[in-house]
Amino acid sequence: MVDVKGTTITITRGDDAAIEVQIIDSDGSIYEPAEGDSVRFALKKNYTDSEPLLVIDIPISTMILRIRSEDTKQLESGPIRGRYKYDIELTRADGWVDTFIPRADFLVLEEVL
Repeated sequence: MVDVKGTTITITRGDDAAIEVQIIDSDGSIYEPAEGDSVRFALKKNYTDSEPLLVIDIPISTMILRIRSEDTKQLESGPIRGRYKYDIELTRADGWVDTFIPRADFLVLEEVL
């Protein structure tokens, strides 16, 4: 199970997810990534952690964030331990960097198995 409300992603531990990502410009229009741009998802337990637990490159051709079951299987779950933070960052071909989803919540629910 995956649920996305605003920028909060809730997923059951061990599940897969395919989430469409959009970049909205300051004028409200959708930014279409160009050749040479890259989009990256990074997940940490705490913002102060030195290294992310998970980094996923989002293909600019689809703008679909694909989270695999093996990515979530290794994460702690539950109402307290299953709380993480993520961001999604655009790096344009010209070097401009924009974290367009900053400090968002990523919640991992317990699985019954």
